[in-house]
Amino acid sequence: MNKISTLLAQRLALGLLSLWFVSVIILLGVDFLPGDIATEILGQSATPEAVAAFRQALGLDQPLHIRYIHWLGAFVQGDFGSSLANGRQIAELLGSRLLNTLFLASVTAVIAVPLALGLGFLAAIYRNGFFDRMINSATLTFISFPEFFLAYLLILLFSVKAGWLPSLANVDPSQPLFERVYRVILPALTLTLVVTAHMMRMTRAAIINLLASPYIEMATLKGVPRWRVILTHALPNAWAPIINVIVLNLAYLIVGVVVVEVVFVYPGMGQLMVDSVKKRDMPVVQACSLVFAATYILLNLTADVLSVLTNPRLRHPK
Repeated sequence: MNKISTLLAQRLALGLLSLWFVSVIILLGVDFLPGDIATEILGQSATPEAVAAFRQALGLDQPLHIRYIHWLGAFVQGDFGSSLANGRQIAELLGSRLLNTLFLASVTAVIAVPLALGLGFLAAIYRNGFFDRMINSATLTFISFPEFFLAYLLILLFSVKAGWLPSLANVDPSQPLFERVYRVILPALTLTLVVTAHMMRMTRAAIINLLASPYIEMATLKGVPRWRVILTHALPNAWAPIINVIVLNLAYLIVGVVVVEVVFVYPGMGQLMVDSVKKRDMPVVQACSLVFAATYILLNLTADVLSVLTNPRLRHPK
């Protein structure tokens, strides 16, 4: 437990430092973009006097470092501020969008995690066989394609050609659960094709690495079926790397949905962030970026802790 407490303290300190770096990078990145929210809202025909007055009303006439210090002081106190585009509280904007992103990630995880574990288990059983080669080729193919390409390909096949699924993932909290699941099937399937390959290959590799162990050979010589050897002897000892890669892919599901949400016009955090970048709404972009970064850091911390808990050699080092 002392090792885990030390790990938690170190990771949390590094996480806070990483969040600060992210906030600075996003601030500079948005500031380097041409134009600002005044020119985006007032348009190209606005007079310089109108733009200057609008910028002064929003506080954009202050130096960048002064605005950042004011924002950071409010953020540390739990105040995300208000959107420059519509004046709404950012916490209110993030609430429903974050729930939608978590819902999409949850549906994807329910599909991808059992599928990846099952395929990895079967690939290890039929190692170097036709099934193993076919699964490896298919997963490498899907992982090589960009997400937007897979998304548009699935839209073409299942929405345009077959007409089975909607091409736009319009979800609303008032919709029934099954209706919401039906509308997010295509974006969830896109993310599944991307993340399944990592988890499946790690499961296969972790199991195969244990098959040469003496206790595995003894179980095989005793006549235990191969599937039972893998399921009852190899798999429990392979959980550490498998759990690690599962948690890391869950982190990707939360923070890597931006492209998929934009393609399917899904009302999640990624879509909100892209819309805010277009409007140069810097406080909203900052808040979305920090939520993504904090989620990724916490899930990476969870992966580290689970790796220690599931590996006796890490729990009790010599």
